[in-house]
Amino acid sequence: VQLQASGGGLVQAGDSLRLSCVASGRAFSSMGWFRQAPGKDREFVGGSGASSGPTHYADSVKGRFTFSRDIANNTISLQMSSLKPEDTAVYFCAADGSKRVWFGMPRVTDFRFWGRGTLVTVSS
Repeated sequence: VQLQASGGGLVQAGDSLRLSCVASGRAFSSMGWFRQAPGKDREFVGGSGASSGPTHYADSVKGRFTFSRDIANNTISLQMSSLKPEDTAVYFCAADGSKRVWFGMPRVTDFRFWGRGTLVTVSS
């Protein structure tokens, strides 16, 4: 099983960036994106608990980020717009074989498989 994320980089505030993650080795039900800024805990950004399930977002990115899944290609993406300096972090894609129904914010422990992360830096 492997998750390979790509698309990070250095952008200016207000710019857009698209992250992609290709999963290989098996199919997954839950897939999503987390991020971790220096000195902070890893936090959920966006994702879904099933291939046809609802998409969840952190409040801090609602209206700016869009999560999408390409089930046929076992790929997820994160379209990020109106980027802010506080979006600077290493972004990780995550996946799990279990379907999830989240009533609160998805947790790190809800996902068994993780990619290595891709760095997004937003300058002011």
